[in-house]
Amino acid sequence: MTIFEKCALKTPDVLLPNKDVNLTAWAVIACDQYTQDIAYWNKAAVIAKGCASTLNMILPEAYLPSFSPEQRKEAVTRIKATMKDALAKGVFADPVHAMFYIERKTAYNRMRKGIVTAIDLEKYDWSSASKAEIRATEATIVERLPPRMEIRRGASLEMPHIMLLVNDPGRLLIEKTGAAIHGAGTAPLYATELMMDSGSIAGWAIPESCSAAIADALETLYRANTGADGAVFMFAVGDGNHSLATAKAVWEEYKQQCGGVKQASGVVSMPEALAENPLRYALVEIVNLYDEGLTFEPIHRVIFGAAGAQLVDFLHAKLGGTVVPCADRAALLHQVAGAAGTFGFASQAGGLRCLKTGLTRLAVSALQPLLDEFIQEHGLEIDYIHGADDTLRIAEQADAVSILLPPIDKESFFSTIAAYGSLPRKSFSMGEASEKRFYLECRSLIS
Repeated sequence: MTIFEKCALKTPDVLLPNKDVNLTAWAVIACDQYTQDIAYWNKAAVIAKGCASTLNMILPEAYLPSFSPEQRKEAVTRIKATMKDALAKGVFADPVHAMFYIERKTAYNRMRKGIVTAIDLEKYDWSSASKAEIRATEATIVERLPPRMEIRRGASLEMPHIMLLVNDPGRLLIEKTGAAIHGAGTAPLYATELMMDSGSIAGWAIPESCSAAIADALETLYRANTGADGAVFMFAVGDGNHSLATAKAVWEEYKQQCGGVKQASGVVSMPEALAENPLRYALVEIVNLYDEGLTFEPIHRVIFGAAGAQLVDFLHAKLGGTVVPCADRAALLHQVAGAAGTFGFASQAGGLRCLKTGLTRLAVSALQPLLDEFIQEHGLEIDYIHGADDTLRIAEQADAVSILLPPIDKESFFSTIAAYGSLPRKSFSMGEASEKRFYLECRSLIS
């Protein structure tokens, strides 16, 4: 077994649009973004009108609440027909058998680097206690899979918005690959601005001459990410968790339909003829957790109807630490930003306070189960808010307690998941909405 196989990687045959396709109209942001902003998707439709576009091969989740079952079925049928037409009518150039090095510039003056490749779904498990090479970072909501499975089941193509994180503080894999490509003066196979001021993207086919260096980097990372129990944690799903879970679910379903046998352990063994089936793999982008262009933002909490003092006392009793009053917003934000285990609380009756704990793992993994317990006991409601200012404003305007979470500690990201399993729902956001992955590269799912 090669190091690529041990690390769940397989070089894909990548399909890119031919030179006549307008890439700005072709590339569209992940379907699970702007779910409350129909206007965004209507603008995307205007840009893509009359053009070959991945917009015609996805179902934006913003539309799902208003769709009847019949409308959803019609949309899925139309998506699959568009995929077949794209393959049959010359939308794509000849496939490129290669991994791709990616540089994505965003509207926030950041650049994220990545490698687009295929991963083996046999080495991915979304369960919280997983010891697989590829693991989920957040809890997978199984109820969200069926609409996605309807599209992938029988589809001719896949397009990735899945981003996997690799724990590579030495920047051995992606950054060194990019340096080698730029050092050789290689031109990108594609480069384009992205619609609606979302930055730009360029991609280079990684040449065979880089294979040995990539293999060496993978060997080092494989050893570094092997736990005391022998389990290897190579990649964590940073974005697109439910899309990857969908690919896994469809693959498991297909295996059983084609003669796979479900063992007592729950694993489905497969006939040899299925070993190289395209459905076994999924196209993803791998990004270094330590990439300077990759920002992690905490997602804050608001509990409606709660008494601030009661909630802080409850958490203090459970987590220990010290409760510190804060004179104003600036002091509160300073305290929360200054320590990985510090939470901020704001309410009309309880004022501004911080709970400083000694947590060394990601704070949200300890906090959320306690909030769930408190909410259930008192019959309250919770919401999840991006941005400290919006979170604090709610506490000023409503009968609610706003809870600020500390910054995400990259150093403890993999170790927390390895020790405690996947994180609670709504734990973090990787950058702003417009920085999310755009559909661009494709792969055939037809044997």
